[in-house]
Amino acid sequence: MAYYLIVRVKVNDPEGYAAYTALTPDIVAAHGGRFLVRCPAPVTLEGPQEQQRIVVVEFPDEQHARTFYDSAQYQAAKAIREPFSEAQFLMVPGV
Repeated sequence: MAYYLIVRVKVNDPEGYAAYTALTPDIVAAHGGRFLVRCPAPVTLEGPQEQQRIVVVEFPDEQHARTFYDSAQYQAAKAIREPFSEAQFLMVPGV
């Protein structure tokens, strides 16, 4: 069953954050994942206005998603991201 990472990111420094976004495609792909959404400005149709960047990444299964997030490569990229943003990562199963 596919698993998805749903990420909400408040980018505080776009220039600094760009170094992170340059690294992540190769790391995601190396763990069997693919980006479905990389949206800096989502459109809110209902509820409070969403002002954070939204990212959705699909992985083949839960293990691939966890291995990606826990990998040394992603943890190094995360260390680059953290000074420039605030993020929430959710992992959910597909249906």
